Amino acid sequence: MLFIVAACSTEKLSRKQVELVVGIVNYEDSKQTLKKFARFKEYLGNKTKALVQLEPAFNESIAIERIQRQSWSLVFAPPGLAALASTNYKYELLFSLNINVDSRACLVVRSDSSLRDLKDLQGKTVALGTPGAASGYYFPLYNLYGLTLKEVLFAPTPSEVIKLVADQQADVGAVSWEEFNLYHTKFNNVEFRVLFTDSHNVPPGAVLIAPNVETTNRDLIKKYMREASPTLIQEIGYIPNADVPDYKYMSAVIDRVARIATRLSSKPVRLF
Repeated sequence: MLFIVAACSTEKLSRKQVELVVGIVNYEDSKQTLKKFARFKEYLGNKTKALVQLEPAFNESIAIERIQRQSWSLVFAPPGLAALASTNYKYELLFSLNINVDSRACLVVRSDSSLRDLKDLQGKTVALGTPGAASGYYFPLYNLYGLTLKEVLFAPTPSEVIKLVADQQADVGAVSWEEFNLYHTKFNNVEFRVLFTDSHNVPPGAVLIAPNVETTNRDLIKKYMREASPTLIQEIGYIPNADVPDYKYMSAVIDRVARIATRLSSKPVRLF
């Protein structure tokens, strides 16, 4: 779904940059995302005199395809996607998204499961999120490295990961602590517990800009985003005066997972 707005400004982008496409990863309601970013779209259009499009993506897999093609001028990306875009596709980090200092990746099971430790997952079925998800894909595969699994199932959203565990289609599911706390109560008569929690904090997401946006235009966009009203900045959740996230460890995790990614569709799944 695309919404387009044209606007005027005294300091506009170069003629080559007549359109800006803003990509946003959203697991739930695209209409709510469009509503949330409506004032930002209007503000950026007024300042740049460009056509501004908002393009919500249902999950990271869709977002990766857009980033690979450099279809998104700006991206509001969760951490796994932000690390991938900046490391592999030369997107520039502009701003950190709001930080949750307690964000951790975890593996969850039903309370009646006999599984107690990571080594118990040998020969079991694991539910993951889509490629590009930090807590749902990269961190769990990094932690499961060396095991042989029965099967890997993929779910488009964290809620669907937990549902696979609830329905006993998967023995364990990979989500973040926040996602687990948000969604696990939606499954009546099923109780869960956390089997494993990664010791590293998941870094915050980021706002990134594409390498095909001219340098002068990048500087203008960054300037306008810094000068936006505090209310607007808070609405869409970036931090204009903070350091950009450090994705060094996240990039190392992505690099290791990339070596085994082609094996995930096989049965059994050898994670080495």
